[in-house]
Amino acid sequence: MSASQPWYKRLYDWVERRVQLEGPVKDAALHPVPRNTASWWYVFGSASLTLLILQVVTGILLAIIYVPSAAHAWDSLQLLNNGLPLGWFLRAMHGWGSNFMVAVVLIHMAQVFLFGAYKFPRELTWIVGVFLLLLTLGMAFTGQVLRFDQDAYWGLGIGVSIMGRVPVIGGWLVDLLMGGPIINGATLTRFFALHVFVIPGTLLALAGLHVWMVLKLGVNEWPMPGRIVRRSTYIQEYNQLAHDDGIPFVPGAVWKDLFFSAAILFAVAVCAAIFGPYGPKGVPDPTIINTVPKPDFFFLWIYTVLSYLPPEMETPFILIAPVVAVVILIALPLVAGIGEKSWWRRPVGVFMVMFLAVSWAELTHLGTYTPWSPKMSAWSGAPVPIEYLRNRTPLERQGANVFQEKQCRNCHSLGHSGGLRGPALDDVATRLTEDQLYRQVLLGGGNMPAYGSALTPPETTALVHFLDTLHPGYQAPATDASRTVAAQQGQAPRPSTIEKGAGQTTVR
Repeated sequence: MSASQPWYKRLYDWVERRVQLEGPVKDAALHPVPRNTASWWYVFGSASLTLLILQVVTGILLAIIYVPSAAHAWDSLQLLNNGLPLGWFLRAMHGWGSNFMVAVVLIHMAQVFLFGAYKFPRELTWIVGVFLLLLTLGMAFTGQVLRFDQDAYWGLGIGVSIMGRVPVIGGWLVDLLMGGPIINGATLTRFFALHVFVIPGTLLALAGLHVWMVLKLGVNEWPMPGRIVRRSTYIQEYNQLAHDDGIPFVPGAVWKDLFFSAAILFAVAVCAAIFGPYGPKGVPDPTIINTVPKPDFFFLWIYTVLSYLPPEMETPFILIAPVVAVVILIALPLVAGIGEKSWWRRPVGVFMVMFLAVSWAELTHLGTYTPWSPKMSAWSGAPVPIEYLRNRTPLERQGANVFQEKQCRNCHSLGHSGGLRGPALDDVATRLTEDQLYRQVLLGGGNMPAYGSALTPPETTALVHFLDTLHPGYQAPATDASRTVAAQQGQAPRPSTIEKGAGQTTVR
C-alpha cells in the first residue's frame, strides 16, 4: 500500500483486503444478459426489491415511536399523525408502500408466468417467489391489525374466527396467534413481532436467495415462439445467446430498473402526500358492535366472494381454496418445466391470467358498493319505517330504538331498505318464535354473531318484543307448539331457559 495514494483509496484497499467483495460485486454487475431482456417488461422484480427496502426503512422509523400495547397503540399512531413533524407522511409512505408492493409483486408474478420464466432451470426461483408473495400479503394483513382501531379490532376478530375453523388445530392456532381467548395486549404484541421481525426477516432472507439465483441462472431471455426449453440443451443455448448477443447488466440493463424504481418511489410519495395515512379510526371498543370492518383494498375481493357464497359453503371455501391455489402455484414449474415459453403458443395460460385479473377487478369493485359491502352508511342510519311503529307499545318502540342504534340493518333489510347479508326481517315473527328470537339474538348462529355480551337484558327484551311484531297483518306470528298443547290441557308451560336467562344476562 503506497503512502502516495489518496486516503480514501488506502481505506478502500484496507477494507477490500479483509472482506473481498470487489470480485463478487463486479461479477454481479458485469454479468452478461441477453440484449432483448433489457426491456421495460423486466423492471418489476427490481421495483419489488426497492419497495421492500422502503418498507424496512420506514418500518424501523415507525417502530421507534409505535407502542405495541392495547392501551397505547392507538395513541402512538395519533402522535405520529398529529404530534410529530412529518410523522403523518412517514406513516403514509409506509402504508402506500405496502399497497404498491402488493400490486408490483402480483404484476411481477404475472409477467414471470406469461414469459415462461418459471421453467427449467428457474423452478426454485419461481417457488421462492410464491412464498415471497404470501409473505407480502401476510405483511399487509399484520400491518392492518397494528392500526388497532375499530376496523382492525373487528377485522382481526373475523380473521381469527376463520382460522378457528381449521379442523383439529384451529383452537390451538387461535390461542397461539391471540395469546389467549380474547383480543388483548398479548395479541397486539404477537402481531407486532410478526410484522416487525418474523415476516420482514424471512422476506429479506428469501429475497436475497431469489436475487442470488437470478444472478447465477441469468435473467430469463425474451420468449420467442418455437424456442423450446429442453433440460438437456437449455443452459448451453442460454449461455451461447448471452455470449453472442449479450450486454453487461451494468450499465446496459440496470438503468431501466433504476428509472422505474425511482418512478415507483415518486408515485408512493405523491399518494402519501395527497391521500395521507390510513387511520386510525375509532378507538377499539369491544362493546361497540355497530361497526363494519373493511379490509384493505387488496383483500376486498375475498370479502366479496365470502359474501356471495351460501353460509354452508364458506368454511369449505376458506379451508380448501387457498391451499389448492398455493399447491397449484408451487407445482406449476415441476409439472410444466419444459416446452414453449412464448405466450403466443400458450393461449390457456394467457386466458387464465386475463380471467383472474378481470375476476379480481370485478370482485373488488363489487365489494365497494353492494348492499352487504363495507360502505353501509347510505342506509344503516335510515330511520325505522313509520308503519312498523304504529300501534306499538312503549316496550316495542324501545325495541325499535335498539334495532336502530345497534344498526341491525347493516345486515338485514326492513321495509325493502337495508343490508342483504342476512334475511329480511319484515316477516321474521312468522319464522321464529319468541324463544327462538331470544336464542338467535343472544347466541347468534349461521353468519350472525352473538350479541349476548353487547346488549343489556332490558335492550334484549325490548328488541325481541319489537321483532315479534314483524309479521303481515293477515298472518299470525309463529308459536311454540308445546305451549299450545299445554294450554289446551290447562297446564302452565314451564318458562324456557332463554326467557329466564334473558332477564339475568345468562343463558343456560
